[in-house]
Amino acid sequence: MHGISLLTAVSILVLMTACTKTSRPPASQTNEEPTAAPTAQHSPLTGFQADLQYVRNGGYTYVWVFSRKDGKPLDKDDGAFLRKNAPQVVDWVATDQGKKFIGGTNFDLEKGNLDLLRKRFVVEDYSAK
Repeated sequence: MHGISLLTAVSILVLMTACTKTSRPPASQTNEEPTAAPTAQHSPLTGFQADLQYVRNGGYTYVWVFSRKDGKPLDKDDGAFLRKNAPQVVDWVATDQGKKFIGGTNFDLEKGNLDLLRKRFVVEDYSAK
């Protein structure tokens, strides 16, 4: 009987030593900096920026943005006026809940009706220069 209890005692002692062995705490519990810095992810373009990029991807030399001077959404008459007075624009994209139209063209509107368009609209040049 005495031999069994000695064996049991040794087994318990070995088991206790193994259980109390210290291990490295998880990284979340240390003050160490992670070895690899997280990579910054770019958020996808939305709204005006996405629409502008869409027109720019068309490979146009000139990109113009038109909006009403009163800040209201452009209406059917505004669209007709733009198409009539800037017929060289190939792509038209409505953006910002219809408050802006982006136009892409390879024709310099400065040599066309841009002065007439500026009388009615706020005109911004987003051409890559």
